[in-house]
Amino acid sequence: MRMLFVVLTGQGHIAPTLPLVAELVRRGNQVDYACEKPVGAEENWVELPLMSPYVPEDDDVMAGWFKHFLKAMSATYPVLLDHCTRSRPDVIVYDSTNWPARLVAGKLGIPAVRTIPNFAANEAFPLHRTMTAMLTPDARGALEAECAAFSRQHGVPLDFDGTLDAAERLNLVFLPREFQPEGDSFGEDFRFIGPMLGDRARHEQWTPPVPSRPLLYISLGSVLNDVDFYTTCLNEFGDTEWQVAMTIGETNPADLGPVPSNIEIRPRFPQVAVLRQADVFISHTGMNSTMEALAYGVPIVAFPLTPEQAANADRVVQLELGERVLPGDSLKAAVDRVRTKDLGWIRDVIGNSGGAARGADEIENYLVGTRGTQRAL
Repeated sequence: MRMLFVVLTGQGHIAPTLPLVAELVRRGNQVDYACEKPVGAEENWVELPLMSPYVPEDDDVMAGWFKHFLKAMSATYPVLLDHCTRSRPDVIVYDSTNWPARLVAGKLGIPAVRTIPNFAANEAFPLHRTMTAMLTPDARGALEAECAAFSRQHGVPLDFDGTLDAAERLNLVFLPREFQPEGDSFGEDFRFIGPMLGDRARHEQWTPPVPSRPLLYISLGSVLNDVDFYTTCLNEFGDTEWQVAMTIGETNPADLGPVPSNIEIRPRFPQVAVLRQADVFISHTGMNSTMEALAYGVPIVAFPLTPEQAANADRVVQLELGERVLPGDSLKAAVDRVRTKDLGWIRDVIGNSGGAARGADEIENYLVGTRGTQRAL
């Protein structure tokens, strides 16, 4: 079958789809991949307009961000419509943030599957409403007007809520149901297939310098950095019993001062390889990092930097998978408290979720069922 994946550029959105794409290709399907920059083979890349960084222009940062994102996503609609008209796929598999793909699928009558790399939302867990709760009536009205103008221009139905959350007949969620808040309230159209580590689990290699010492891994992800946080980690864990691997991203190592001998810093570590051996993980709790840690039963000390990460951190605490710390809290005290936690139950849950193989099964079975329905009609 011919498939088109449509993904928002960003490690947290692209990375979970790659093992799924690899599995579908391994089974003989043709997969094109639409995003801002090429991922894998260029001949299968569908180029989407590059989204410029968001620069706040006034005090209403939340409203400004939604307006910026709405404008950026609107530019992808004609590109996707043109591609799918000229080279019609059998299915469009799209990231939940990329609502133009949903509209293209609906306009052309192409089956669609939505992928969700974070918490899913429904009436019992209305995450989409929580995201917009701080919008003023005037700001929301302006966004609704933008959506109405888009709807008139392109002849497709769109309201503001539809840019945030709109369920498909098949929604693949890249985490286990047990980690999803109100997980039992989601019906069979939501399939919780867990994280997909893919070949990284087999191919990434890293060995701690002193295997006999406890290993602490520290990372705030690939986007945001915090020099003060890194300096705190050096001060709290330097010359202790802990062996530390710390990712510092684009931070200049010279800004951190002397690095104790028991701490290794790099722009990036092979995360899965480190987590496979770690005793504790200090993390921003991005969903990918959270799932990768829990897949290996590693307790988490959460230091979230965004509202989405804070929601993930709160869930970690609710399920007693770690702790959340605030600026000024003792990181070492939190690490010492969580290091003895037994996370075997969540490791087993994730191991039995199915991952990429189950995701490929779900998509292929859905298409077979869709074709059967079309023939019956």
